Amino acid sequence: MDLIQALILAFVEGLTEFLPISSTAHMIFTSAIFETQDDSFVKMFQVSIQFGAILSVIVLYWRKFLDFKSFNFYIKLAIAVIPALVLGKLFDDKIEAVLGNPVPIAIVLIIGGVILLFVDRLFKRPKIKVEENITIRKALIIGFWQCLAHFSERLEIRRR
Repeated sequence: MDLIQALILAFVEGLTEFLPISSTAHMIFTSAIFETQDDSFVKMFQVSIQFGAILSVIVLYWRKFLDFKSFNFYIKLAIAVIPALVLGKLFDDKIEAVLGNPVPIAIVLIIGGVILLFVDRLFKRPKIKVEENITIRKALIIGFWQCLAHFSERLEIRRR
């Protein structure tokens, strides 16, 4: 990987991290175009720039993340993460085998995008507008839904 490819890869990650699309999938597609996706340095580079992007989210929302007066936020956040941890551990090998190359990832993203076009129409008026209205049960349900989004992200990071 040369400097231009590194800059393009970093740009793709930075641009897609804050959009409602899979930043990891787009980095995998970009690496496939550069024919560098199997390079161990590229994989470590991708993990590093994703870590930087995650830190930027924390910096952006630091007041919310560091508001220790709202302990319920941390409980709900931990509960919402549990499904992804458990299901990711249970099905790690199977999911990684399916999502090991860009073609299945592209297919899943296209199918997911089409589904979201229809699902978005069902939820025109959100019922929950503030975090305080999220119950423990809803946090767990959110966690299961997050599994759909996180599985492809986490597995591609592990693959590297």
